[in-house]
Amino acid sequence: MPVPFESRRAPAYRDVPDEQWNNWRWQLSHRLNSAEEIGAIIELTDSERQALNTKGLFRVDITPYFISLIRPDDPNDPIRQQIIPRIEEMEAFTAMMEDSLAEDRHSPVPGLVHRYPDRVLMLVTTQCASYCRYCTRSRIVGDPAATFNRQEFELQLDYIRRTPQVRDVLLSGGDPLVLSPKILEELLSRLREIPHVEVLRIGTRVPVFLPMRVTDELTDMLQKYHPLWMNIHVNHPNEVTAELAQACDKLSRAGIPLGNQTVLMAGINDCVHIQRELVHRLVRIRVRPYYLYQADLVPGSGRFRTPMAKGIEIIEGLRGHTSGFAVPQYSIDAPGGGGKVTIQPNYVVSMSDHKIILRNFEGFISTYEEPTDYKPHDPKTCWYCQNKRPEPGQAGLTALLDGNDMFIKPEGFDDLRERSTLHHRLRDRESKWKPLGIGPGDSQED
Repeated sequence: MPVPFESRRAPAYRDVPDEQWNNWRWQLSHRLNSAEEIGAIIELTDSERQALNTKGLFRVDITPYFISLIRPDDPNDPIRQQIIPRIEEMEAFTAMMEDSLAEDRHSPVPGLVHRYPDRVLMLVTTQCASYCRYCTRSRIVGDPAATFNRQEFELQLDYIRRTPQVRDVLLSGGDPLVLSPKILEELLSRLREIPHVEVLRIGTRVPVFLPMRVTDELTDMLQKYHPLWMNIHVNHPNEVTAELAQACDKLSRAGIPLGNQTVLMAGINDCVHIQRELVHRLVRIRVRPYYLYQADLVPGSGRFRTPMAKGIEIIEGLRGHTSGFAVPQYSIDAPGGGGKVTIQPNYVVSMSDHKIILRNFEGFISTYEEPTDYKPHDPKTCWYCQNKRPEPGQAGLTALLDGNDMFIKPEGFDDLRERSTLHHRLRDRESKWKPLGIGPGDSQED
């Protein structure tokens, strides 16, 4: 039988009554954010103390529950590194971008990102229970004076209502589960009223930072809006506690499928053995590993970045060495707004017109014989092909594989070619004129 997960509480909180400790509002109102408060729980390093006393740094707030998971005598504790700032955050690095995913460029109305054809990201708050030092949206998250108002919610809902290809809405932020229960339910209920919205999703780290927030009242409310999915965000095995297990159990019993997103970070989880232990703990609490993310290029994240080869190495060490559903997709959010690009080790060694040569995780080489009598799928007789939903302006490679398009042209490509053609024409004319001593401003009689 698996060993039960631990439950921890820092010595400073041992006299707090369980009724208060397990109250999510008490946890939020007792978050730590200063060098004095945090230093009373763990011994700060010079770099941490300097960062905590530096103005203009990304917001710091840590719940009593989450800081209790830190080993106070370990300056390199993996949880400590994620939430307590170091002065290195102020250092710039090559290719650093404020909005590395170009979300603002794909935002038709404030707080809504429409990057993919059939789904949108709805940012519903700028607030979190605690703040990750590598936050992708640090440009907008954490400012208590800058949050989304009712008018912006109305614009977001109206855009979704007017865009019938949107079938999937992801609520994120900030963290949707720090919203007041009344506002969160209003948003979910109004999205459910839109006929073409099939799936609702919530991206949250609240079960990890603040598992007490997952109350019976919350799960009773959420399950009214199925199909509703949830992705949580666990980066290290030490974050999988008895409290997180209990919160995930409540969500699962409410019929909410759970996935996990992990950010690959140097000195925290850039080890195949750590990652294997993490995914094993996750599946024990019925959370399926979903994505392993390459760290984004946002300010403050430089110290967390690893080479992409490290991520491929980790996938190599998971594939075949654990259950298939426990292996996440290794993904990089392509800078500049390219969206998620999944990256895998190369298991295809070679191929011919009738045979594919494959390798497995052990290095075993095998061949797969292709069929010689395959009859291609006929779109003309397929009801689904004939009645497919349009994806205006975003068909991409599918337009080449599943349509009549023969090429994809970057924006402005025709104008560029036209200028190039004109340049060559002028150059050719000039070369003909020069032997006759004629220039572009001269004339020649017949």
